[in-house]
Amino acid sequence: MSTLIHESAAECCTTPTSSTLDPERAADLAARFKALGDPNRIALLSLIAAGENAEACVCDMTEPLGLGQPTVSHHLRILTDAGFLTREKRGTWAYYSIVPGALESLCSELCADSGLGSMLQASRTVKDAQEPCC
Repeated sequence: MSTLIHESAAECCTTPTSSTLDPERAADLAARFKALGDPNRIALLSLIAAGENAEACVCDMTEPLGLGQPTVSHHLRILTDAGFLTREKRGTWAYYSIVPGALESLCSELCADSGLGSMLQASRTVKDAQEPCC
């Protein structure tokens, strides 16, 4: 049985010319994005960022989220393991702080390593060139 390829299909499919993510790097980025994939974790980052000195104690984060301490600690551990937070033990309490630049770094790495940066820049250029509708 022969395979028939339409001429226009052969013309539209091109081999990527820019660098792509290697599997190990893609897995690392995916794991970090996965850590952000829970609404409670996003809320925790927001709570910590809004806290005094951009830090918060576990004991202060349970009530605003309506979650128990073990659940909050679980989410905080995932964010810490992913590199978004640091943990400092003070007596019996653990205080968490946001790692400066961690979120920006994640986005920069994705765009730089995968070629998405040029695609995003092109998208912004097109959007900026459009005239306002009103």
